[in-house]
Amino acid sequence: MTVTLDGVPAGATFTSTTERAAAATRRRRLRIGLIAAGAYLTVLLVAVLWPAALAPGDPLAADPLNVLAAPDGSHWFGTDNLGRDVWTRVVHGAGHSITIAVAATAVAVTGGVLLGLLAGLSHRIADETLSRTLDALSAFPTLLLAMLFIAITGPGTVSLIIAIGLVTLPRHARVVRGLTQLVRRSGYVEQAVTFGLSRPRLVLRHILPNAIGPIPVLAVIGLGEAVLIAAGLSFLGMGPQPPSPEWGAMLSEGRNYLHIAWWITILPGLAVTATVVSLTVLGRHWQARLDGRHR
Repeated sequence: MTVTLDGVPAGATFTSTTERAAAATRRRRLRIGLIAAGAYLTVLLVAVLWPAALAPGDPLAADPLNVLAAPDGSHWFGTDNLGRDVWTRVVHGAGHSITIAVAATAVAVTGGVLLGLLAGLSHRIADETLSRTLDALSAFPTLLLAMLFIAITGPGTVSLIIAIGLVTLPRHARVVRGLTQLVRRSGYVEQAVTFGLSRPRLVLRHILPNAIGPIPVLAVIGLGEAVLIAAGLSFLGMGPQPPSPEWGAMLSEGRNYLHIAWWITILPGLAVTATVVSLTVLGRHWQARLDGRHR
């Protein structure tokens, strides 16, 4: 038998209070996560734009007298097998890794928007052909497909950027295609066609702005994935070559010394992880806010 007070179940107040407390805890954790992600990304931006402010040394300068030195007051992240300061290389390597990720994301967004618009505005046969091609590309693991492209074109920064851009392009194209088909059937677009608005103006004024709404959020999340893919491919020797202070290349150089000098590999790996997690947190929060606004 349920005990009630004035017609209200006895446990209702406690359940409501518990739910409010749990929601408040989730919001607090989310706020802390956003603050931490924002703080890290701010430091990362400084490292990309002005690395000398955080590490004034030369990332390529070797010191044979301090080979494999452990982290201490003079070398925060220790030194590598050539005596180069790992902290300096991590800071200066941020510019290499982030530049590659941003350029690759720009390739993916630009190509995805163009192909998505083309598929969404084309007749059925062309739309099906483009859609099945994108589905086929999406069926392959991104890292494997990027490795295949680089194996054909050869390793290097440009090949790395194009490879990452191509393998992450389909998700943007599919989103734009779906929204383009939705917008082109809307009442205001049909009305604009009735009024004689030219096709280029119709696309630029009405379809494109409404079809690319989610793209900035996808780009932020995809930027983190691009950092991870770039580091993985560079680790395999398919990106910038040593002695470039790129995070993936640093991971590759330090793997042979992991048992005696863990800091050479672990600390660049933490930089990659923190970057990917921070960008994902920011992108997911932005996505949640947009979803809440459109409900």
